[in-house]
Amino acid sequence: MTANETPRGRFITFEGGEGAGKSVQSRRLARRLETLGLTVLRTREPGGSPLAETLRDALLSGAAAPFGPEGEALLFAAARIDHLDTAIRPALARGEWVVCDRFADSTRAYQGAGGRLPKAFIDALERVAVGATRPDLTLILDLPSEIGLARAARRRGGDGRLDRFEGEGAAFHETLRRAFLAIAADEPDRCAVVDARGDEEAVGEAIWAAVAGRLGGALPQAERAR
Repeated sequence: MTANETPRGRFITFEGGEGAGKSVQSRRLARRLETLGLTVLRTREPGGSPLAETLRDALLSGAAAPFGPEGEALLFAAARIDHLDTAIRPALARGEWVVCDRFADSTRAYQGAGGRLPKAFIDALERVAVGATRPDLTLILDLPSEIGLARAARRRGGDGRLDRFEGEGAAFHETLRRAFLAIAADEPDRCAVVDARGDEEAVGEAIWAAVAGRLGGALPQAERAR
């Protein structure tokens, strides 16, 4: 890198089942990174760009469910392409850190393992949608599916409305948990599993330890010295 070049940003994703705390912890991590003087784009999937947010509504409302897991996977990929092109890649090119609540591993888990789509199909779709823009670090928040579903129910409150995937049965959600852990086992250099059973503070500190341990060399010098 020359003296005038902008340092490359870092790309961190959060993954895990329903109720694992991804949204809370991604906000927490983004704030902590900002206190170090870093510019952070906090985003989510599906969504993160105007077109992707429109597709999010269709996917999570269940309107796309009649297309089956293949159609849903294609729609998730279309949303991801727009999200990457209009938000994630420009931010990384500007030297920003990107913190994303879900990314391509969710398609592997939900439509791949949960929807029983062939691995070759999911891999081909990921090559087209994601290309070389892979996360530098993926934090997989792990907890038993029944705990996660109970947390998600408390978060919804009394309206009882479930999104497309929260409404799936217990076996589906246990499949998701196993799928995320398998992804972590297959790619240990990229993924860190965080026990999400603790309180917000404890989980947040475990996440920060993983970020500092894996990406500490890219953090501001004062933080690296701590």
